[in-house]
Amino acid sequence: MKPTRSKSPARTRKLSPKRLRAHPFPILEFDPSPTAIIEPRRIYKAIDVPKHCVLCFFQDVIDDLVQNGGAREIDHADSEVGRHPMYEVEIDGKRLAVVHPRIGAAMAAAMLDRCIARGVRKFIACGGAGVLDSKIAVGHIVVPNAAIRDEGASYHYLAPAREVTPHPRALAAIEKTLQRNEMDYIVAKTWTTDGLFRETRARMLARKREGCLTVEMEAAAFFAVAQFRRVQFGQILYGGDDLSGKWDHRNWNRHQIRERLFTLAAEACLSM
Repeated sequence: MKPTRSKSPARTRKLSPKRLRAHPFPILEFDPSPTAIIEPRRIYKAIDVPKHCVLCFFQDVIDDLVQNGGAREIDHADSEVGRHPMYEVEIDGKRLAVVHPRIGAAMAAAMLDRCIARGVRKFIACGGAGVLDSKIAVGHIVVPNAAIRDEGASYHYLAPAREVTPHPRALAAIEKTLQRNEMDYIVAKTWTTDGLFRETRARMLARKREGCLTVEMEAAAFFAVAQFRRVQFGQILYGGDDLSGKWDHRNWNRHQIRERLFTLAAEACLSM
């Protein structure tokens, strides 16, 4: 009779992380591991938050929601630049979270990751952007259907590629909302860059040849985080300053336009 070995408690094997192959450019050394050393869901536990959220770049609109629109703070994070609150408003009986994502791809990516860890699953971001075509008037709506990844954050979430796209359901929700409200809009690529003061004319023309009509600092990171975390995300922009020739600020920070864009973003988000 063949002897049998008694079963001993299974030993926990510590798997060594996959060794990254060195690349001349470290930003291209993508690690597909789903778990990071600082994992958002370990820090920010899921709580009772709305499943829908508008990431709103307009602090004046958020302030107005708090003062006059019944928005209440339901969560916050702290950093060296202060508090990062999450608000909740009720629109037609539906719960909606509202968060300012801060400026720049790195911070915006982190804010989105925090919201996802808390329990939000469907997002629309609304903000302004520089235009690469002077024919796009201040306030005209541009809906990004892709973003050129000329920033850094997206490369930590997705393998290197030239472009990244929003979730198709979010894009469809935005378009249906704009059509329902009889709004004129353009669907086009956007150029996401970290280099606010390095948007040179040669780079601008190169992006324009690729089909970009706007330039901003967050869309590519947003789309990449959303794909990595498997949540729905889209963005709606309005034409701001003009970078197609000599820079023209065009006095584009106009409250009425921003307030209207937030309303459209909220409607689109809640329809997802």
